[in-house]
Amino acid sequence: MGMKHSKLRTGFTTGTCAAAAAKAATMVLEGKLAPGNVEVCLPDGSRATLAVAATGRVSDSAWAAVRKDAGDDPDITDGVLVEASVSWLAADGVVIAAGEGVGTVTKPGLALSPGEPAINPVPRRMITDAVREVTDRGIKVVISIPGGKELADKTFNPRLGVIDGLSILGTSGVVRPFSSSALRDALKCSLNVAAACKVSAPVFVPGRIGERAARRHFRLSPEQLVEVSNEWGFILDQTAEYEFERLLIMGHPGKLGKLADGNWDTHSARSRSAVGFVTSLAERLFHRDIGERSPTVEGIFSSLPESERKPLADELARLIGEAASQRTGERFTVAVALVNLRGVFLGYHGDLRPWQ
Repeated sequence: MGMKHSKLRTGFTTGTCAAAAAKAATMVLEGKLAPGNVEVCLPDGSRATLAVAATGRVSDSAWAAVRKDAGDDPDITDGVLVEASVSWLAADGVVIAAGEGVGTVTKPGLALSPGEPAINPVPRRMITDAVREVTDRGIKVVISIPGGKELADKTFNPRLGVIDGLSILGTSGVVRPFSSSALRDALKCSLNVAAACKVSAPVFVPGRIGERAARRHFRLSPEQLVEVSNEWGFILDQTAEYEFERLLIMGHPGKLGKLADGNWDTHSARSRSAVGFVTSLAERLFHRDIGERSPTVEGIFSSLPESERKPLADELARLIGEAASQRTGERFTVAVALVNLRGVFLGYHGDLRPWQ
């Protein structure tokens, strides 16, 4: 019997919430009645209405807060308050600054220069446009996200060189549930930072197991390591546009084995398990039935005699490296290192010396 799925709710990005808060605060500063809702223009020209959680006025400035609703997306910032404080400027224009919980850029390679608030160009334009719907006067807008500094530690920001808070990203203004657009944006930023920091040999890992093992076994700069999650097709396609010299892919064969089997999105809901592929590879390599199939790739390696584990891992690593190299148009050398769940080397393909 098929499961029924109700339609997932979309939500609004932090940038859209910042624009709405800025517009509401500007209305209060202008002496208008505090709005319960505000309407803002999204980048595609459509308009969205957001609820205003609170407003206030303090001497010659005003503020407003909008609570972020990410819809049905498991967004780490869902439910946070995005606040805007506004005050008049003698000069023309809209000046946008970061307050509490909004990070500062410290590394080159992002859309913003080091030292700038981590508010990307599209959200800046949305904030400016929202304010300009209320006034033509010169105005300063300070965007804050209370608690943002603590939340930022759970995001890509520290690795991208964004410190002391969250970054306000987004290109569409809308959060689409379970879309990979935010992750892809972060991965693209990671590649830009690596290139700007003169990294010639990046290391791609699926997640924490690969990351810990890479840091343990190799000498890496923070910009060298890119956590890909499940977006292997995307990252390898993007990487072909950069002038890297070589690439190391490192992680557990349960995840990376899927690449050799042609699965470039390795999410368990969107790809086959690597168990069948690794079992067949072992049987071809050792010319025997390896017995009852383990439910996990870790189990397959554990069940083999020690003398067979490295040959299997080496051959699997070779196939992964060949597949990844073909995906990048053979632009550069690809090495592969496979580790078990404890981060211990199982086998590898290629020359690992450039990372040692």
